[in-house]
Amino acid sequence: MTLFEIIILAIIQGLTEFLPISSSAHLILPAEVLGWNNQGMAFDVAVHLGSLLAVMIYFRQDIWRLTLAWLSKGLSSKQSQDSKLAWWVILATIPAVLFGFLFKDLIEEYGRSALVIATTTIVFGLLLWYADKKATLAKNITHITWKNALVIGLAQAVAIIPGTSRSGITMTAGLFLGLDRESAARFSFLLSIPVILGAGTLATFDLLKVSEAVDWNALLFGAVFSFVSAYACIYLFLAWISKIGMLPFVIYRLALGTLLLLFIFV
Repeated sequence: MTLFEIIILAIIQGLTEFLPISSSAHLILPAEVLGWNNQGMAFDVAVHLGSLLAVMIYFRQDIWRLTLAWLSKGLSSKQSQDSKLAWWVILATIPAVLFGFLFKDLIEEYGRSALVIATTTIVFGLLLWYADKKATLAKNITHITWKNALVIGLAQAVAIIPGTSRSGITMTAGLFLGLDRESAARFSFLLSIPVILGAGTLATFDLLKVSEAVDWNALLFGAVFSFVSAYACIYLFLAWISKIGMLPFVIYRLALGTLLLLFIFV
């Protein structure tokens, strides 16, 4: 990859990992549409590491608080609000792990195409619009129950299909359950930590099995630019989402999906 391609792909990963517009779709598209070379497994690991560091640093106080609460009261009969939330993050992560284990190979073989991405981009974009339009916005993150966490976790599992958007579908589920936009986004971002960590770990083990040449400069640039763009994205998204709503992202998804369909069939 050229330095330009490295920077663009890293910024795309950092932004789209947390915006409701699908990171996997945007990382696949340059190869499908622009004819760029596949970025390779090592680069995927590097940019996901940058995104993971960004979300962990941004939510470092929440992570520390939830971890301490879970360790002190997680197995107690008297749960605190923080220990419950820690359990809900764990519970909501389980479906994604199971779905990933069961269907990863199937999705890799049949799901990574422009047609699939175009379809899921439009369909789940419309679902996001409907959820935002009908949302009561009556609950904050402290009102999440184990049933809510399980529903959001099942929604997150569907994001194994490229173009769905992990953050998009978990926010959609949160809005349907009555969460306000910021709470739906915060819970989605907290859920991203174990998912990105797990996916990155598996990808690292896969990487160790192949004799792929490693361009360390590309990995370093990828991780750094992914970190910067991801951190800025989280900060600005949480600051603005209550004011702007989901409509701008819905419009983007519909436009992107339509352009992809034109690219495929015209």
